[in-house]
Amino acid sequence: MDDNKKSRNLYSVSGMLGVKQLLVFVLIPAFGSAASADLTGTALIVDGDTITISGNKIRLSGIDTPEKNQTCRKASITWRCGYEASETLRNWTYTKEVRCIGDTKDRYGTLIANCFVDGYSVNARLVYEGLALAYRKYSKQYVPEEDKARARKRGMWAGEFVAPWDWRRGERLKEVRIGSAPCKGGCGAKDE
Repeated sequence: MDDNKKSRNLYSVSGMLGVKQLLVFVLIPAFGSAASADLTGTALIVDGDTITISGNKIRLSGIDTPEKNQTCRKASITWRCGYEASETLRNWTYTKEVRCIGDTKDRYGTLIANCFVDGYSVNARLVYEGLALAYRKYSKQYVPEEDKARARKRGMWAGEFVAPWDWRRGERLKEVRIGSAPCKGGCGAKDE
């Protein structure tokens, strides 16, 4: 095949595949397993720090929220802080376009990303509202928001809680005693 025919064949392949597909085909081998993504769409809430957009699972970078069934305590009253973190995120994103930007995947293949709604970072806002902790093991990005939440006694900082990473390892809130009766997780609420 002469050089002219090779040239025409290359153009016909790129014409059939389209420029985007050809670039993906050429660039994927160059970047290997890098997980760069910029996803925008309607978010489905998995829990307080995990969402899906168009079937792509995304973990909010640099933060850790209480697990769905985790409880916290304010003034001896148990509240479902894990549920509240999830529902707050659901309310913030409901009917809104969510944009997530990330370049790392965790060991389960979940994209780790910073996500935005109406121009604000939901990662930062969850920490600022006291519904998430800065996940210092992985990032110090949201420590200033956590310091403000703690100083203002927002969310979990208004009472007692177990850090989500400790809760996953089995640590629970200590029993409280009101009078002589022990109450697991606080009187007036279902036991943990």
